[in-house]
This record gives sequence, C-alpha cells and structure tokens, in this order.
Amino acid sequence: MDDFFIQWVKHPNENNKHFWEKWLTQNPEKRDVVLQAIFIISSVKYQDNPIMDDNCYVETFENIIKAKSISEPKKLQRAGSFLDFSFPWRGIAAGLLILFCLGISFQMIVQTSKNVDQQTYSSTLIKRTNPAGKKSVLSLSDGTKIFLNSGSEISYISEFNDSIRLVSLEGEAFFEVQKEARPFVVETGQTQIMVLGTSFNVNKKKNGALSVALVTGKVNIKDEKGNQMSLSPSEMMMRDKEGALLKTSFDPLYITGWKDKVLVFKRNSFFEVKEKVENWFGVKILLQGRPNANMTYSGIYKDENLENVLSGIFLSSGLAFKIEDKIVTITNPI
Repeated sequence: MDDFFIQWVKHPNENNKHFWEKWLTQNPEKRDVVLQAIFIISSVKYQDNPIMDDNCYVETFENIIKAKSISEPKKLQRAGSFLDFSFPWRGIAAGLLILFCLGISFQMIVQTSKNVDQQTYSSTLIKRTNPAGKKSVLSLSDGTKIFLNSGSEISYISEFNDSIRLVSLEGEAFFEVQKEARPFVVETGQTQIMVLGTSFNVNKKKNGALSVALVTGKVNIKDEKGNQMSLSPSEMMMRDKEGALLKTSFDPLYITGWKDKVLVFKRNSFFEVKEKVENWFGVKILLQGRPNANMTYSGIYKDENLENVLSGIFLSSGLAFKIEDKIVTITNPI
C-alpha cells in the first residue's frame, strides 16, 4: 500500500489519481494526515521509484476490498459515477508508518554510504490561521495567491508534488490560481473544488453551509455523495447545511469585496450584521434588548474603522452603541 501511495505522489497516472482523489473526497477528516504523508514523500529523494502497472493496480484494489474483514472500513455508498468500495484506514496508517521509518532509514544510509541519494527537506507542511479581525495574503510556490479571511485556516505544502496542488480550507478564502498542468484542489469539509487556473471565492461556514463563487476560468465541484457541478464566470454554487446544491449568480462586490477591504451589507438581518462585524473587527457584540426581526441593513464601507461602520449601520436605525476595548454594547434595539 505504501508503494501505491508513493507512486501517486511521485508518478501520478489515471489509476492512482482516480483512487486517491476519490478516497480524499470520501475521507476529509484524514486530509491533514495525507498532507503530512505527501510532505514526507516529497522530502525524500528515492534511488528507485517503482511504477505500478495496471495489473498491480487491480491486485492492490482487490486486496483493499478483501482487507475489510480484518480492519474497520468506512463504507462508501454509490452516488452518481462513484464506485462502491471499502477502504481500511489501518492500511494507510501502516503505510505512513513505513514511510516514517523509510525516512529514518534513508538518514542512516546517507551517513554510511555515498552511493545512496541524500534525504532533502525542500517541502514544509504549512498551516495558516487567521483569528477574527485579521486578514492575510499568501503566495504559494506555484505562483498562486490566496487571500485568507478572518476566522479562517488553510493548510498546504510549501513545494507541491508532481501530481496535485492540494490545499485544505476551513473558513473563507479567495484564490488566484496560477494556470498549469497540475490540478489545483481545495478540500473543504467533504467537498473538493478542482481547477487548473482561475480565480474564485470559497466560504465554508461552521454550520456546514458552503459557497463557491467563480470570477474567472472554470471550476469543478464534487462532494462525498457524488454530486458534481461545474461553474462558469459569474456563477456561484451554494450548499445549505442539509447538503442541497444550488447554482445562482452573485454580486462580486458583496461576495469578494472583503479581500479589498470592502465591507458590504445587503439587506442583512441584525444577527447577520452582528456576525460579520464581529469577525471583521475581532470584537464581541453584546445586546441589551431584542432587535427588530423585520429590520434589514445595507451599506458599503471601504477600509473604515469600527466606530464609523457602527455609526453608519445602527444610528439611522435608532440604535445606540458603546465601544470598550474589544466589547461593543448595543442598546435600545427596535
């Protein structure tokens, strides 16, 4: 199993790409481990890189299915064009252990022999986390630029391997992907977003709701149920917390303005405004009274401070506010 995984990282083909990309879709909770495994493999120069032929692929695939009787498989249901199969996580765990030992072995061999390629550490597993109130811009090794929003986290490898450019996202980010042959894949929850070269916004909320808004290029989206959707520019995919998918158009300023420091409210409820302001400025908003459930708020604020935003939103609605450090108290809601 470790050879099959190494082959996907070092020598991707249709068989191993089909297998591992499908497995990643069905096992999103393992993506950090897979990223670390890719990091280990990418950090080692192998003297021999065996290529697995089609017969070996089939044999490995059958062995995985047979192994379910001695492991704890996760059953994958048929959905769309996806296949039914069970995958023993114990198998990949053993494979990762072998990879770890393999790295140690290479280090020992390098110390005793000049005939074996040296171990190199050109890649690093990177995790970036933005707390509420902080935004950042990241540049990846392939030239891709990522705008990471407040309250969001992204993981990726500093030097991508030969088969795939994989990042893992929780929260919201805007991607300007450098076009090249390797697919660029964003894993968020149980959904994969695959592109080659494009610009798009991804917003994964804590309640499971997800939106993908395409500005340029084309993206393909697929989830763990086998649902798939392709987007063209100015189209957005929305998935609610129950998992239903919807394709719609979107207002670019409202969806992507945040990366240019533009805070936009468009007929938002009081609690939507509250959540957005808290995340944007890193503050906590306390209420004294109950807000009017029928009241909505709209406005556009370009790089404004907290006081100016609150004044524009609430004072015209008969609300008063007080700012004390990171605490905002709102009184007299109507």
